[in-house]
Amino acid sequence: MINRRKFLQDSLKGIGALAVIGAGGTIMNSALGNPLQVFGAKATGERLLKMKQSPHYKDGKFWNISPTPDLTEGYGYWDILKMYNQKIPLKAPAAPLPIFKPDYNKQVKSPEITWLGHSSYVLRLPDFTIVVDPVFHKASPFPWVGPGPYSGPDSFGLNSLPAEIDLLLISHDHYDHLDYLTIKQLHPRVKQIVTSLGVGAHLELWGVPAGKITELDWWETTNLKTDLTITATPARHFSGRGLNRNETFWSSFVLKTKTETLFLGGDSGYDTHFAEIGKKYGPFDYAILENGQYNKAWQAIHTLPEETAQAATDLGAKKLLPVHWSKFTLALHPWFEPMEALIQAAEKHSFEIVNPRLGETSVLKDLDLQTWWK
Repeated sequence: MINRRKFLQDSLKGIGALAVIGAGGTIMNSALGNPLQVFGAKATGERLLKMKQSPHYKDGKFWNISPTPDLTEGYGYWDILKMYNQKIPLKAPAAPLPIFKPDYNKQVKSPEITWLGHSSYVLRLPDFTIVVDPVFHKASPFPWVGPGPYSGPDSFGLNSLPAEIDLLLISHDHYDHLDYLTIKQLHPRVKQIVTSLGVGAHLELWGVPAGKITELDWWETTNLKTDLTITATPARHFSGRGLNRNETFWSSFVLKTKTETLFLGGDSGYDTHFAEIGKKYGPFDYAILENGQYNKAWQAIHTLPEETAQAATDLGAKKLLPVHWSKFTLALHPWFEPMEALIQAAEKHSFEIVNPRLGETSVLKDLDLQTWWK
């Protein structure tokens, strides 16, 4: 018999009310195939065998290092429902946010970043281009559900990405990080995809050739080219595109170039893994960490700003670039609060906060703190 409370709770999460599954994809486009493909596919065959070999996989699911509840102790389904029924001042901007046009024409001599809102960004290295978690549609698996981008539906899209992409990096399969329609349209321009265990099953269903896909377990490294490697590292989160949870993995990543070491955080609550990663791979020149869509009610799976600051210190980051904000309203805080709270929290730490403006192509080493949201 279905547990009604659990079913309602899982369904609510599925449309983003807990800001942990989120959303991202206008997927009911029949011209691109069966619309139910948005939910992805389960791993089978050799892919499933590799998943079963992971020390983090047990009883058909992946597990975090520490016990990780969906809701913080003391919070329940009805508490969350009441919270979402409250009116939150400035939960979204009063007007579309200003955006810049990306510039990919000049030759890259030093690493550049173009932030496209939330956790979508482009890293351009000399002779190598990486796109991370691109999501360009509504924050829902359906076009009639969920919030759209602050800057309007046409603010960013495939034309905001470089024409040729060496690597597409996907941290996990939640809708605000893995967008069905974007992948369907983008993958012909991509040479290689690196992602977490099991996520490749979705990608293959959506037409991505298996030979393009590399799936990594935590602590696994793949060489992208000479003097360029990427390593999957732990995160404290979960996965799922429907009611079944944790059947694919979630990761952060360490990107090692010839001259820099970067931490690409994906989604994660705070835990001991930040210090472990810092010990193994730090110090980091740059840490790109989530900072937004948080709440004490789901603190185990998304960091609060003070925890983001502590994570940067644990990693040994010289500079922190915060993402996971300024595109969708998935949580309950004012839209600009993540940066204001992080700046205050960082006063107790020694790293520097840096950030580009939306769509602006910036040389990483030249970035500073731009309070453009004020």
